[in-house]
Amino acid sequence: MGYIGVHGIEGLLRHKYSGVDRSYVAKYILQPFWSYCVNLFPLWIAPNVITAVGLSFILTSAFLSYVYSPLLDSPPPRWVNFAHGLLLFLYQTFDAIDGKQARRTNSTSPLGELFDHGCDALVCAFETMAFGNSVMSGRHTIWFWILAAIPFYFATWEHFFTNTLILPEINGPTEGLLLIYMIHFFTSAVGAEWWIHGVRDSIKFVDHIPLIPNMPIYQFLIFFMMAVGVLPTIVYNIFNVHKVLASRKGNMTNALAMIFPFLGLVGGVFIWGWLSPSDVLATEPHLMLMGTGFAFGYLVGRLVLAHICDEPKGLKTGMCMSLLILPLAIGNAFSSRILDGVPCVSEHMMVGLYCFFTFSLWLHFAVGVTHEITSALGIKCFRITRKKA
Repeated sequence: MGYIGVHGIEGLLRHKYSGVDRSYVAKYILQPFWSYCVNLFPLWIAPNVITAVGLSFILTSAFLSYVYSPLLDSPPPRWVNFAHGLLLFLYQTFDAIDGKQARRTNSTSPLGELFDHGCDALVCAFETMAFGNSVMSGRHTIWFWILAAIPFYFATWEHFFTNTLILPEINGPTEGLLLIYMIHFFTSAVGAEWWIHGVRDSIKFVDHIPLIPNMPIYQFLIFFMMAVGVLPTIVYNIFNVHKVLASRKGNMTNALAMIFPFLGLVGGVFIWGWLSPSDVLATEPHLMLMGTGFAFGYLVGRLVLAHICDEPKGLKTGMCMSLLILPLAIGNAFSSRILDGVPCVSEHMMVGLYCFFTFSLWLHFAVGVTHEITSALGIKCFRITRKKA
């Protein structure tokens, strides 16, 4: 059974991407740079090739983090921190110019939108590995994935209802990534150990703010970004969706139901980590992030596909497939409470199963949907071809 029905194909043929980037940094600094860079690419290079190369930079960065800090709690050589920053800068550049290449070659398509957002969803997890490497956050690294995934999912969810992807004056793809690669570059100068020092000891102005404990700097960064960046973004997204639905007499309950699979993923991972007898978030940080990243990529892919195919608003039960292993993993971890601390199945094996399942689910979706869209529109994924009239 395919992912796209007859109604979905009709939606694909009607779909037109709409997006607005209000960032001043992008408008006055980065956009001129990106416009220059796109002209360096020959016209025969397909936009999706540029997107895939951009993703490969982040995969390289994640691989370096595993080689030099398997548990994300030890300092890598400083050149690795610099490489993390450079590779993220290159990813941001390629991610920005793939759309420009598509318009330049008249090869824009719903597949390009899905491919781009799908790769970006994976980047949330793989870049988190690199960032955890730079700040030595260990088992707390999953929180940096949360900081990236929440705004990403809610922006995609908002786009589903408003039909326009609105990036505010300060947003993740521009200022967020800029901040992250500047942190990588800063770390290459001061060393990753700086991030595990007490925040009151290392940042003097914080010492004058009451009620802030002397926690490691990376933990302070988690709380600060959650309060300043993530929570206001959620409110902004929900407000925009509510405004649109109120004007169209839509159902807000159905809209909120589409967030349930994402909340299930986040909650399931944290409950597993809390119950885990071997503390999988500390002992298997890369595999936990990878498995969760592919599950998240599947969720985002299904949400974007529903949008470009103009599917009815409401919970997509197929999205819940990505959560299938989590109840088993939680039950297995809980079994250790009644079996003298030993779970029914080795947690290392359970984490491997989690990664294998989510990767297989994501791969089946990615390959299947790509084939269906290219067949319906008469295009190629990695080659520029004339579209069907």
